[in-house]
Amino acid sequence: MAALLDIQDLKIDFRTDEGTVKAVDGISYTVEPGETVAVVGESGSGKSVSALAVMGLLPSPPATVSGRVMFDGRDLLTLDDTAMHDVRGGSIGMVFQEPMTSLNPLLSIGTQLREGMEQHLGLTAKAADARAVEILQMVGISDPARRLKQYPHHFSGGMRQRVMIAIALSCEPKLIIADEPTTALDVTIQAQILKLMKDLTSRMGVALILITHNLGIVARYATHVNVMYAGRIVENGRTAEIFASPQHPYTLGLLTSVPRMDKPSHERLIPIDGQPPDLGRLDAGCSYRPRCRYAVDECAGSKPPLEAVAQDHASACFRSADLLGGTPPPTQSFRRRPESSFDGDDGFRPPPE
Repeated sequence: MAALLDIQDLKIDFRTDEGTVKAVDGISYTVEPGETVAVVGESGSGKSVSALAVMGLLPSPPATVSGRVMFDGRDLLTLDDTAMHDVRGGSIGMVFQEPMTSLNPLLSIGTQLREGMEQHLGLTAKAADARAVEILQMVGISDPARRLKQYPHHFSGGMRQRVMIAIALSCEPKLIIADEPTTALDVTIQAQILKLMKDLTSRMGVALILITHNLGIVARYATHVNVMYAGRIVENGRTAEIFASPQHPYTLGLLTSVPRMDKPSHERLIPIDGQPPDLGRLDAGCSYRPRCRYAVDECAGSKPPLEAVAQDHASACFRSADLLGGTPPPTQSFRRRPESSFDGDDGFRPPPE
């Protein structure tokens, strides 16, 4: 089966007064029809900006976008504004990350739902209203006919997010990009929204890109995951494989810094040291090495390529084998770090059991 979305060597630079910021540095991944793919990473890793590039929503200048974004046989980066207007909302829907501000406060819910259906599906206002009622029922909003006449301020955060999902689904897209769809929602509503999205995409055969920093969400809802750091994909593969056997220190750090119910309550979490790098001042080496417990001299010389470490599993790390319990190189080859950063004094802490 051909990939619905095929992103190849996507690069996004921003020109600033202080130089060029490499927000995304050559990422590649695919999304199959009906598949749920997660993109995970800290704030500033390039998750959202890569999604905006796919949607053609980055202003140029200051953004410079290169690479290929093949969707349904067409390279989206080569389309003009008119062609992209047909793709946005029609073939690709997007759920933005802030439900409290994503809706226009001056327009009724019905108006905002009808707009896309009238433009992309050619429906009359009456037919669009009938479909809007159906879609609102589908996303779990009661009394939808009355709700169409109301405005966003009449809705809670969870209901606004349901409306955003309804808008994304209204034109029967082939792909939905959900950018942090549970931001600012309490945990109960988060679970409801995510289950709703999973059920709807499964029922309608819609592919889903789920952008998040929550690994619990990834474990439950995604079939494949791409872990991003400093604008690059540092690990990708099937979700179950990555959670069972992480092959990059950053992925391992994310997993070991999350509380787990199967661990003793007194057991301390292992945080990731340091801060994310300045994307405008990256050097030739691995961007993660200043925070990495496994860094060696080789890491300063070049960026490790994303290479297969198992079937359907790739990692961008010179020491992937050591995360599997292989033999580490001699202690003196490790790059020394401040004594306060680690429990030991040799700059290396083996992965937790």
